[in-house]
Amino acid sequence: MVRATFSGFTTALSALQENQKRLDIIGHNLSNMNTVGYTRQSLQTSSVNYKSPVATYMNGSEVIVGFGVHMDKVTQIRDPYLDAQYRSQMYKSSYTDGLQTALDSLSKIFDESEIVGINQAFNEIRASLENMQDSPKVNDPIYESELRSRMKALTNLLNDASRKLDEAELQEYIRLDGSTSTENGAVEDVNDILRQIGNLNRQIKQNQILGQQSLELMDERNVLLDKLANYIPIEVTYYKDPAHDGLAADGVTPDLSETYYLDKNGNPIAKKEWPDDLRVEMLYTDANGVSQRLTLVEGTQGNGDENYGKLELTKLNADKPYPDQFTLTFTASAIDLKNKNPGGTFELSKAAMENTAGTTGLNQLSGGSIQASLDMLWKDGRKDAGRKEAENGLEDVNGYEYYRRQLDNLAKTFATVVNEINIDGARNDQSLKDNGIDPTTQVLLTSKDNGDITAANIGINIDWSNGKVHVSKAGSAANGTKNPTDTVLNLLEAMKATYPPNSNKNLSNIFQAAGLTANDELLALKGNSFADYMNHVSTTLANDSYHNSVALKTNVTVLNGIQGSRDSMSGVSLDEEASNMMQFSAAYSAASRFMTALDQMLDKLINSTGVVGR
Repeated sequence: MVRATFSGFTTALSALQENQKRLDIIGHNLSNMNTVGYTRQSLQTSSVNYKSPVATYMNGSEVIVGFGVHMDKVTQIRDPYLDAQYRSQMYKSSYTDGLQTALDSLSKIFDESEIVGINQAFNEIRASLENMQDSPKVNDPIYESELRSRMKALTNLLNDASRKLDEAELQEYIRLDGSTSTENGAVEDVNDILRQIGNLNRQIKQNQILGQQSLELMDERNVLLDKLANYIPIEVTYYKDPAHDGLAADGVTPDLSETYYLDKNGNPIAKKEWPDDLRVEMLYTDANGVSQRLTLVEGTQGNGDENYGKLELTKLNADKPYPDQFTLTFTASAIDLKNKNPGGTFELSKAAMENTAGTTGLNQLSGGSIQASLDMLWKDGRKDAGRKEAENGLEDVNGYEYYRRQLDNLAKTFATVVNEINIDGARNDQSLKDNGIDPTTQVLLTSKDNGDITAANIGINIDWSNGKVHVSKAGSAANGTKNPTDTVLNLLEAMKATYPPNSNKNLSNIFQAAGLTANDELLALKGNSFADYMNHVSTTLANDSYHNSVALKTNVTVLNGIQGSRDSMSGVSLDEEASNMMQFSAAYSAASRFMTALDQMLDKLINSTGVVGR
């Protein structure tokens, strides 16, 4: 029996249309080779009559073949596993990258390998004291003026270093807040990304229900997810909404009608096609050290902004919101199908980390640039016994407060040593006693704001500048002798000494008279001299930067490897597309030749058969 007249033409037409569509997709892929976030597309097809192979007027015993191809849909070539790997590695890389940015800014303050800085200023003070140690020179105001000038230069350098440290810390805070900057901060970016993902979820699903794949919108959403992983650790899940997940309202009992078309007996006939929803969860560690998740985007649930959460920065002190006078609060989406915790929150604050009982790494994110900024702002590197930071592992990062403490410690120790040595010499000055002047007022260094001396406020005593106070020439030596150069010699010895000053008897006697012990915090420079202490701080920073840079390089190498694997699957390859173009072009030509053959057969049937008897 001859098949239906135009059935073959329909088959050929479907082949032409299918190959034409494949060529169109190849052209679309090639034109978007350099489009950020673009995912290579392909055509998904199936054989016609594959589901219902028997037609009304066909003999059931016939061989069912030759009805052509059906174009099901255009799909993306993408591997969700590689996406998950990439985003997981992204927040690890962005954490170390954030730390490296901060450490690089600190190196501009503390790295004195190529600049004349604090270390050199101490050496110049020592040189001035060496010039004054002869008896004729100690009474020469020119030499004392030189000493005062070099001490003032040192205090200015300490002031400047503290100011630059404040600026670096402020910039770190602005990277989070951004409200005082022309560029968005991390908080604004995260909220904007969550809003866009929540809206894209609804738009994509609505289009897919209407039969539009919206692949470009899915690419846009994937770019946003990658960007979000740069700020916070996330995990992305695809799932069916409750009305199409195959379960009854109790979430346990199977309900086939949600996923299958059923016959009158309740048996499945065909599967329902329904688009997936997308959930975004943030990974963090709670106060008990347990890994937790917070749902920040919940598919297409609810109305308005109910399907995505938000991040808020709350300033505790409007005058100084950094480094510890603020909190970050993550609020989950208003609807949370998985965790049943709508609107749940997770708060990040320095106080919460310090007051949490436990061992290590509590109340913090698992990675990302936001956690890197918080670590630099809140973690101060202290390992003192009994401190909450030591208990909670906050000492694993030497943040801005650590380096500020080193500067302040140096400034306070130097001022204490210089002042106590000069006061000790002034106690033997008969002229001061005759004039009723308290020797304890004969200090050379003071704070500019009358508070405790720090690197930010250390300065020269104004009375030293106007001639009311001088380097003491009354003399004070350990052997009981009194020479005009004793104070200068003690100051010179102090510049050479290491702190705590356990080995120098004369200095120890002076500090003991001032009520200071060898282990007093004011005299603690970890066994370094004043000049060497800056080398110690610079070395600490160099070690921090080196170890972090190694971790950063490793993370970036792994990230690039995953990116390469992802690009090899989802990216557009010129060679592969060219090969496909030749293949589908040949198939298109074959389908055209097939239609020509059918036309010749039809012509033969109509014009060359049944001529007998005409």
